[in-house]
Amino acid sequence: MARTIGRWTGGTLTARSFLKPHKVAEAVFHPAWIPPSLDPAIDKLKRIRVIAGAVASIGVYTVLEGGFDVTELLENALTASAVLLFLTPVTVGVMLLVWRRTGTLRQLRTPLLNSLALLLLFIGSVVALALLVQTTNATHSPLVIIAGGAAMMWMLVFVARGAFRVTGNFFGTGAVHRCLPALLSTVTSWLVAVPDLVTGDLHGLGLTLGVVFILGAPVTVTAIALLETGRLKRRYGIRLGAHPAGHPPVPGPVPPMPPGAPTGHPYVPPQGNPYAPGAGNPYGPGAGGSPYAPGTGGNPYAPYNPHAPYNPQAPYGP
Repeated sequence: MARTIGRWTGGTLTARSFLKPHKVAEAVFHPAWIPPSLDPAIDKLKRIRVIAGAVASIGVYTVLEGGFDVTELLENALTASAVLLFLTPVTVGVMLLVWRRTGTLRQLRTPLLNSLALLLLFIGSVVALALLVQTTNATHSPLVIIAGGAAMMWMLVFVARGAFRVTGNFFGTGAVHRCLPALLSTVTSWLVAVPDLVTGDLHGLGLTLGVVFILGAPVTVTAIALLETGRLKRRYGIRLGAHPAGHPPVPGPVPPMPPGAPTGHPYVPPQGNPYAPGAGNPYGPGAGGSPYAPGTGGNPYAPYNPHAPYNPQAPYGP
């Protein structure tokens, strides 16, 4: 998706886009100021982690506990939003104290405010959806139920797609520090899992299966985060404890080929066949043909005939 740096949505939204809530969520929850990823392989692992976490959350917290319940799912989303609203600023604040030892924090103010705005925007969307569901369920007017149901379905797709996006980029904190999304996802996953283990709330799965399901998410997230930060350190020299201003420059995107450029190897000029028929072949027929073709008189190896230049009639005939 093409984006313009400096604008939130990159100019990708039109009036027709609002008919597709997932497109609106893509533009809103993955704004233009989020830097592109340096490692596509890590992006694939993040998608697997997000999808697996969503399946486990829906399966364990709703289906296995007595059937799918949208209200319970929204309550869990509100609880997770409250945890994010408290935990994310605290974790970022601790890292700011670490980075302050090697650089100034003024240059990080703009990306920090952008990430905070994205966090508040997502939490506000979750709260708005929960209020819409409660209002629609409490009313007895058919018109309100129809209109509220349509809006609820739009918001449900919008929030679900937005949750997928902000879980992958973790509210755009990669614009502050490339390693910050990995750290925040690890801290959040463990903070959510530990209370269930301490209180013994295994969601009716039994001891073994409950521990596997509860610890599976933070262990998987931690492994992916360590892999991501390790690759950033080895390949690009980006360290979590170093100030972002001290990082070496990352390679920019590869420029696209100009339109109409010849295919093939980009560093070899176009090659033709010098011996193909045509004007370019010095030894082929044509206007610039072979100097040794019959009748041109230019072949130095033709059979010697002393009478060739003269009248073919014999000068000494009877």
